[in-house]
Amino acid sequence: MAKKGNRVQVILECTEQKGSGVPGMSRYITTKNKKNTPERIELKKFNPYMRKVTLHKEIK
Repeated sequence: MAKKGNRVQVILECTEQKGSGVPGMSRYITTKNKKNTPERIELKKFNPYMRKVTLHKEIK
């Protein structure tokens, strides 16, 4: 039986890498509770292409 709840999978994509011209795209998959956080989340995660911690925002 599947789990019931408000948790959904979301994809986080780096915002700083788009304008920098570095090839590749840093993306992470995580879960969030839609009931507690209906807005899009922003987290600081490590970007292996740029080799530093950057801001990652939720994409559709």
